[in-house]
Amino acid sequence: MAAADRTQRILCIEDDPEMIELIRLILERRGFLVEGADGGKAGLAAVQANPPDLVLLDLMMPDMDGWDVYQKMKADGATRHIPIIVVTASAQAIDREFGLQIAKVEDYIVKPFSPQDLLTSVERILGHQDGGA
Repeated sequence: MAAADRTQRILCIEDDPEMIELIRLILERRGFLVEGADGGKAGLAAVQANPPDLVLLDLMMPDMDGWDVYQKMKADGATRHIPIIVVTASAQAIDREFGLQIAKVEDYIVKPFSPQDLLTSVERILGHQDGGA
């Protein structure tokens, strides 16, 4: 297998284990490896210990706000290149605007979301295409 065929790792930083499991079910069917981190502090530690190809980040977590995780990742030279998709129940226009325009997250998905919306966003960011050369 070529290096391009390696399994892409996605870290889901989320305080709801059921949401992590749902995301894992959706994405592993498409061949991604999904790991979960329970909350912001665990997620940040996991990103630093073994940087993933993509982070799915909840904003509202009790131990560390998702925007704090985002800022720490972007301030660290070892993790600033990792793309981030915000996946949150916060549908407030100001949060979405901040995320996409100011913070420059790669995408902003509001819960509840459709499995296809999640797959489309992840595959677009990680460059997955069906078929190929």
